[in-house]
Amino acid sequence: MKKTVDKHFTFTELVSSIQSVHNELLGQAKRAVNISLSLRNWLIGCYIAEYEMRGADRAKYGDRLMGTLAETLTKQGVSRCDRRELYRYRQFYLMYPQIVEALTPQFMPFLNKPIRQTPVSKSGVALEGSDLKIVESPTPKSKIDGKTLISKLSFTHIVELLNIEDTTKRGFYEIECLRGTWSVRELKRQIDSLYYERTGLSRNKKKLAKLAKTGAEQTESHVTIRDPYIFEFLGLKAKEVMGESHLEDVLLDKLQEFLLELGHGFCFEARQKRILIGDTHNFIDLVFYHRILKCHVLVELKLAGFSHENIGQLNTYVSWYAKNVMTDTDNPPIGILLCTRKDHALVEYALAGLDNQLFVSKYQLELPKQEDMQRFLEEQIKEARL
Repeated sequence: MKKTVDKHFTFTELVSSIQSVHNELLGQAKRAVNISLSLRNWLIGCYIAEYEMRGADRAKYGDRLMGTLAETLTKQGVSRCDRRELYRYRQFYLMYPQIVEALTPQFMPFLNKPIRQTPVSKSGVALEGSDLKIVESPTPKSKIDGKTLISKLSFTHIVELLNIEDTTKRGFYEIECLRGTWSVRELKRQIDSLYYERTGLSRNKKKLAKLAKTGAEQTESHVTIRDPYIFEFLGLKAKEVMGESHLEDVLLDKLQEFLLELGHGFCFEARQKRILIGDTHNFIDLVFYHRILKCHVLVELKLAGFSHENIGQLNTYVSWYAKNVMTDTDNPPIGILLCTRKDHALVEYALAGLDNQLFVSKYQLELPKQEDMQRFLEEQIKEARL
């Protein structure tokens, strides 16, 4: 990156120098954020594991430790510390003890000795009665040194690797991911396509490896703020980082105002509402609560034509809300799918789980008519594109 700036350098060289500085420092920023996030999560796992083994009052909490800890940390504003994530952080610590190489002593305030690795089972669970005086794990879980691992792979990469129970298989993907500088999406794709299994069966492993690398999506140099782990770690809101197009942003703003101005009981709850289904993060464009219907209304906007995949996705969101958010006093949630293509708009309602025709009729009476919604969208599209 280092360039000597000559007073006679050309405009092209000026642009090149600025571009070079921009790319290099942006890359450094990304690495710094990813390293800090991974270290934070590993240390949380370390502290939990150490407390479970020798905490002075650990017997007081017993099986309630993770739930109580998650609730307390969330109230204190510590992001991404729900019960499920805490278990994941502990697994991270147990499976990758070599991360300690990337730490400085300041992060180990309660340890007077080098960090001790607790022997674990294949699933990453600490074994009872383990000898805590062991300084290093006798069987390292990964052959990659801690500093390389933490600097080259984001925590979102690591989450995908933690899901692989087989040590050899996980090690294979670690190495391939580092070699190919795979993006998280590419790592998922290679795992789903059984690259490890195909490599084992292949007679020409070099040719297969070459094919796997062809067209592989690599990690980009810019800061991947859209990663939910990253933006929550940095204290950002989903709306600030989802990167909507100008048209989509305008339409969602207008749509939000339109529904609230109808005066039929729409109460705004969230924009770009993040929900976790399995290990996948999903974002719902708009979420309302309808005080007359006593149900949640989920709105999804797609800047494309209608597809069964879109309505299937919305049905999944509606079903998830029915299972995880709906209370005994609520009616089942519904979804509104808005698809736009050029000057035409299509509105579809998702009524997942509503087999009572009386409820369906009531919903159709209280919700805006499809024709009104379509007319509104088409007007806004024309206005936004002027």
